[in-house]
Amino acid sequence: MAALEEPLVAPKPAVDTDVLASIDPQSLEDGYIYVHCHYADAQRDMLIRIWRTTYLFDQHSNARAHLVHAENISYAPVWTWIPDNKPFRFLLIFTSLPKSCTVFDLIEQIPQPGGFEVRNIHRNERDVYHVPI
Repeated sequence: MAALEEPLVAPKPAVDTDVLASIDPQSLEDGYIYVHCHYADAQRDMLIRIWRTTYLFDQHSNARAHLVHAENISYAPVWTWIPDNKPFRFLLIFTSLPKSCTVFDLIEQIPQPGGFEVRNIHRNERDVYHVPI
């Protein structure tokens, strides 16, 4: 029987998510979509990560926005540790969706069960969202 390998765990990044949440998107002219994710940890020694194959899908067209940056969460295969029973926040930044998009889904497409999915996110003019994961 092969020995189980310890998962790679990144140290918790030093990011002040309150500062990130307070950025006024109207001062930014980049056309990105900002998704602030809130994860309520109900388990002990929870590990979390995001795959680069996470997208925003327009529900009414074939358009999708690509993940371009993540704050306060590591990219797979590295894991980020969440302290026991502590809420955890991270920021995902995506390319833009067409102006005609009114509702979209956040879907982490991964080759195993358990990918993040948040459906029916209603578009707003600021393109800044807060979603529970």
